[in-house]
Amino acid sequence: MANEIRRRSDVADAYKWDLTHIYPSDEAWEADLVKALEAAKEFAKYDGKVSENPKEVIRTYFDAEEVLSPVFSYAFLRKETDNADGKAQEIKDKAMQAAVQISMMTAFMQPELLAMDEEALKAIAADPEMTDYDTFIGDLLREKAHALPKEQEQLLAMMGQLQQAPQNIFGMLTDVDMKFPDVVMPDGTTRTLTEGTYSSFIQDANRDVRKQGFDGIMGTYGKFANTITATYAANVQKDVFNARARKYSSCRAAKMEPLQIPEAVYDNLISVIHEYIPVLNEYLALRKDVMKLDELHMYDLYTPIVGDFKMELPYDKAYDMVLEGLTPMGEDYLDKLREARTGGWIDVYPTQNKSSGAFSSGNLRNVHPYVLLNHNDNLSNTFTIAHELGHSMHSFYSNTHQPAPKSDYSLFVAEVASTCNEAVMMRYLLKTFEGNKKAQAYLLNHFLEQFRTTAFRQTMFAEFEYIAHTMAEKGQPLTRDALTKVYYDLNQQYYGGVCDVDELIGNEWMRIPHFYRSFYVYVYATGLCAAITLSDKILNEGQKAVEDYRKFLSAGSSVPPIEALKLAGIDMSSPEPIRKAMEVFKATLEQFKAVL
Repeated sequence: MANEIRRRSDVADAYKWDLTHIYPSDEAWEADLVKALEAAKEFAKYDGKVSENPKEVIRTYFDAEEVLSPVFSYAFLRKETDNADGKAQEIKDKAMQAAVQISMMTAFMQPELLAMDEEALKAIAADPEMTDYDTFIGDLLREKAHALPKEQEQLLAMMGQLQQAPQNIFGMLTDVDMKFPDVVMPDGTTRTLTEGTYSSFIQDANRDVRKQGFDGIMGTYGKFANTITATYAANVQKDVFNARARKYSSCRAAKMEPLQIPEAVYDNLISVIHEYIPVLNEYLALRKDVMKLDELHMYDLYTPIVGDFKMELPYDKAYDMVLEGLTPMGEDYLDKLREARTGGWIDVYPTQNKSSGAFSSGNLRNVHPYVLLNHNDNLSNTFTIAHELGHSMHSFYSNTHQPAPKSDYSLFVAEVASTCNEAVMMRYLLKTFEGNKKAQAYLLNHFLEQFRTTAFRQTMFAEFEYIAHTMAEKGQPLTRDALTKVYYDLNQQYYGGVCDVDELIGNEWMRIPHFYRSFYVYVYATGLCAAITLSDKILNEGQKAVEDYRKFLSAGSSVPPIEALKLAGIDMSSPEPIRKAMEVFKATLEQFKAVL
């Protein structure tokens, strides 16, 4: 009999997030949804008249955005903890339908603003009374070449819910409908395998347990390969349609240009990471040697090399470690993390039908961020706590220091704060355990794994996305066999120098939810590289570096993302931060060898 995944009702309220901080009930949410639709209808009175009073239109639009934000956030969060909850599904569906209606009713604004004289728009942006909106107007002018006539913008807005379909289908299939085989433990008991529990099996010291987890996950995805391929291909074709409709040169350009990120940043990342694949292989060879394996398989990559050191970290102990590790960030920073722990911010444990993975949702200006976890009692999940709280603190500082139109920071910098938390915590703990060689080895192993899974693996994901979208742009069919071969060949390129690259790893692309948020995964790798340098500055320079870092956290979208990072002393337009991070990887490997 398998150990059952706990029901949500079995989890104490102290370990659940509290959505009543947004709305006290579903009925209260419903009332605000009606108000949101009414506000959009009221805004529609400006249709055809934007140029008569553009300042009023812009202000009214952003006032309405702040009203809409909690409506959509609540609907999204309400479903995440139980994807099989019919009421939660209904609420999310209503919100999505409303979002499409509202987009249609407001789609006239930007085309009408762009139809105005460019100098008049620049004058509005320069008006001291409109300072809160100057970034919005600047972005509008910069993307003018990709804006469409009003009727076409409204047509695209009508497709909003349809464009979310591939991601929604993938989520329902993998979070609710798909079931995985139980894992038989060494003592003969069986345990339930899910996406939420997979990490505990793939890190297990017992090789057979690891293999069962790997085969169970990858093999099950293979059984659904045709459905998932059709779903992902639809997502890619959606991106191709959007890019061509807005006259971008490619899908990648359509995602990066609006964020003011040069495509060279993407190419620099792949190029530099390729330079350091031999160092990755050196690390993998060490893993193979220390684990005394004749063959190193893909299911052997996640278990700690240091097998005789155990760090059991139940959630409360893990959170204490996070607070200790982030001491260099300052007492006010820690106070906010303590508030997050007890203030209904965090949903902690995996439960039936809960979404897998982890995230922070921080777009609520008048309510704290919300964090979803699926905590297992290990070091990796402890760093996940630090990671997601980094996102939350970024949102908190940005929302606190910027007006609403400038508070939403770019995707490009979204992973910097989260990964910086991890890097500061890691290096602080290495000092804390300086006299304990086993602990040092365990932590260094984890630090090396952070490089492998974030810098190398996420870059490999970025390559896969780029290849898949390029294939579609060239009219090549995205078949199950074609995509699986692309993914398998990339694993062979990255890991094949040492690993026996198992055939089932070719199925792994099917289980990556971030592929439905196209051209996003690369920011995990660039974020790590920036964070490594930032953590060095914070730990070595102290208060001045912390103050500079807070400027970055507080910048929101008031400056372009490349410039925001420069506030903290990092220039990501150059490949040097990536190369410096890889040199830290190389040095950490040598340190690990010495400790072993």
